[in-house]
Amino acid sequence: MNENILLYLIAYLLGAIPFGLLLAKGFGGVDIRAAGSKSIGATNVLRVLKEQNPHKARILAIITLACDALKAFLPLIIAKYAINADYNVLWAMGVLAVIGHCYSPYLGFNGGKGVATGAGVMAFFLPVELICALIAWYLTGKIFKISSLASLCALIVFLASSFILHYDLEPINTHAPIFIICFIILAKHSTNIARLISGAEKKVI
Repeated sequence: MNENILLYLIAYLLGAIPFGLLLAKGFGGVDIRAAGSKSIGATNVLRVLKEQNPHKARILAIITLACDALKAFLPLIIAKYAINADYNVLWAMGVLAVIGHCYSPYLGFNGGKGVATGAGVMAFFLPVELICALIAWYLTGKIFKISSLASLCALIVFLASSFILHYDLEPINTHAPIFIICFIILAKHSTNIARLISGAEKKVI
């Protein structure tokens, strides 16, 4: 039990690391919490820094995306193959990584939208469903050039495909962790949804 609690704490605290904020401050001298959409994710890194240097902005956005995914993915890999943690523990770690990113103790329990970190979790558990979601994300983003819309479409595709491909979701036999992660991501996009409905959501050019 003590080992599990330690795993949960590690997953939460690693998930809470705000890589977008750190990278934008360290390499762009900008606090992205006070600019653009004020999010700490890759899209806002790109949006805020592209006026300084578009090439550097793209690189930092890609690094942010990768770090936000890996901070959830790597602890799961280590927990599974180094100490053989069971799937109930692993799913709990995944949920806590997303909670950490979205409600980071390092940022006064504020944070990002959870998309990249959620993708890192699902890369470990449900890679085929994640690929389906990434295709939806890419196509929606390519057509409409609205990051939040692409993320929400990917979320819907992921959730639907998880039921189609893994209806029983063995060995835990419940979709509850997926619902929790999707709900958190959806809740963090509430203002984006309001802007999408009003037609005020900005595009990423």
